[in-house]
Amino acid sequence: MEREIHAPMSKEEAASLRAGDSVYITGTVYTARDAAHGRMREALDRGEELPFDPEGNVIYYMGPSPAREGRPIGSAGPTTASRMDKYTPMLLDRGLRAMIGKGRRNSQVKEAMVRNGAVYLAAVGGAGALLSKCIVSSEVIAYDDLGTEAIRKLQVERFPAIVVIDSLGGDLYDRVYGGASALE
Repeated sequence: MEREIHAPMSKEEAASLRAGDSVYITGTVYTARDAAHGRMREALDRGEELPFDPEGNVIYYMGPSPAREGRPIGSAGPTTASRMDKYTPMLLDRGLRAMIGKGRRNSQVKEAMVRNGAVYLAAVGGAGALLSKCIVSSEVIAYDDLGTEAIRKLQVERFPAIVVIDSLGGDLYDRVYGGASALE
């Protein structure tokens, strides 16, 4: 099924998605990779606020290349999501509604997704130049010193992705590849 969805995303909208659905996202999406996730964990450990409120929001695991003249961002392909698995449950428990990346997620992330009604979406790896055309603005909002790993606030229009894990725990990888052992 092909769907138009909006970010931030409501719990009801996330609950309506199923593994295998194709989606086009329009709205606000935040970027964060390994280093930014580590800093967010440190901030929470110190009792500080995060650079953005995760409630209902979408994180894209991406570090862009430099923008060409006249463009808001350079190539913007997904990075491997499992690198963020140790940080993800804490964000899901604070209301994070969706993540965009590539590759499998561990069982703790899946459990936190089901517990919180969240979804995991995959963007096509190797298609960063094409994906960047769906990004209409990009603004660094935190951790500028991290360069490409800084947290950015993006405005996207019809950003394409596939629901890989839905809010009920349905996993497209398990369905297609027959479970974790087929890929490990």
